[in-house]
Amino acid sequence: MSKIFTMSVASVYVHYVTKVERKGRTTDELDEVIRWLTGFDQQQLQRHLDDETTFEDFFAEATLNPHASLITGSVCGVKVQEVEDPLMRQIRYMDKLVDELAKGKAMDTILRG
Repeated sequence: MSKIFTMSVASVYVHYVTKVERKGRTTDELDEVIRWLTGFDQQQLQRHLDDETTFEDFFAEATLNPHASLITGSVCGVKVQEVEDPLMRQIRYMDKLVDELAKGKAMDTILRG
């Protein structure tokens, strides 16, 4: 089992916030991207952050967006669509969406609109 599975989403979320804000994006946009992927509403997302839910439990409770499989490309040199472990793939999907947000892509593109 990967160490990331037992890490809290909140511990990584702070780094996501730093990354997107440094590139001129907002926490609201970050939350929108995460909500799109997971199916959580803002209250549910905030509860997971406040409760320091692990990635394993976070994605176990999520209803993955039916268009998530359209997320392709590389994160840390690994093609997300080729990640075999389903949980690791979901984590990589989220990483990829955050990368796209930080790179200034339009929200409708990020959200596979």
